[in-house]
Amino acid sequence: MNTPSDVLVVGAGAAGLAVVESLRRKGYRERITLLGEETGAPYDRPPLSKQVLAGTWEAERTQLRTREVLDALDAEFVLGERASSLDAATRTVRTADGAELGAEAVVLATGLHARRLPELSGVAGVHVLRTLGDAVRLRGELLEARRVVVVGDGVLGSEIAATARLMGADVTLTGPQAAPMRAQLGHDIAALLAALHTAHGVRLRPDTLVATLETAGGRVTGVRTAEGETIPADLVVAAVGSTPATDWLAGSGLALEDGVVCDSRCRAADGVYATGDVARFHHEALGRSLRLENRTNATEQAMAVAANILGADRPYSPVPYFWTDQLGVKIQVYGLPTPTATTHVVEGDTEQGRFVARYLDGEGRPVAVLGWNMPKQARLHRPYLLDRYTPRPVAAPR
Repeated sequence: MNTPSDVLVVGAGAAGLAVVESLRRKGYRERITLLGEETGAPYDRPPLSKQVLAGTWEAERTQLRTREVLDALDAEFVLGERASSLDAATRTVRTADGAELGAEAVVLATGLHARRLPELSGVAGVHVLRTLGDAVRLRGELLEARRVVVVGDGVLGSEIAATARLMGADVTLTGPQAAPMRAQLGHDIAALLAALHTAHGVRLRPDTLVATLETAGGRVTGVRTAEGETIPADLVVAAVGSTPATDWLAGSGLALEDGVVCDSRCRAADGVYATGDVARFHHEALGRSLRLENRTNATEQAMAVAANILGADRPYSPVPYFWTDQLGVKIQVYGLPTPTATTHVVEGDTEQGRFVARYLDGEGRPVAVLGWNMPKQARLHRPYLLDRYTPRPVAAPR
């Protein structure tokens, strides 16, 4: 494979920037263009629902690199321009302003859009949280709000509820699950997280769907559940999931199915790659496609894409990893817990609030490891997962 004469990265978040940095670290000195919809410098998203929302970080602290470091990359940053279409055959991107950008290699790193439900939109006091601007606006209203309802009990909704509660608000967390983050943590650990929230005063409303908003004078006053109950609120945050930012890729010639469909090399078409939250790649060890929405994957997959652009031809087969900080507890998860997996505490004690648990499948094989306020110990258990997540080498023909 020939080294491309130029590279265009679409998406100026953590994944897109990591592609540029990795290419430069690997000695690539040709032209690189980074196209991003937001006007500011690339920033980190995990602090938005925690440090920025709580006010312990100023917005500027989320910037991933200083201006001097970005300038040293010798890349062209085209910011404040939204990509509107892609011709995968010619590797040409058109922007909403009518400009055309092309390159021999194109990397799609456009991330996610916050899902907006019509029944939870268009009213003052109702927020989503995806961008830095979203976080700043939400913090401004949280400082004045007394009663907050968070709709959605996944990772983001749980983090927002935890932060709002620490800020002193009366918080209700609603969602369709039996406990917060049950889909990510399984029944047993999610029950512990529910107990943590309850102990800190968060009002949990499990198995609860919100049907519509209650309003007065154009501003939210509460949410009405599917059962007809009204939960009062001065402020509502809708954390009902995200959708891959692939709308602009309709008609591009790429396969789109809950993300940009890629092979094990994160390649969506000849000379076109995808990375980060938007990429659905084939995991060779698991034998199926995955799309991972987490910060660690954004960096690791970007590095794999950069290597493959330069001819490495290696599969991307990570041990998935994510973390969340809530109410003084750091939770770290390696691997993919499954709904049928059983959990076994292998270090520490749940009663003491510090433990490591392994998730085992029906045959007793480890599929994931979780650390609850034991980050170092959890990391030491990661090697037990390598057999499951490492592709088997293909035997050479005789």
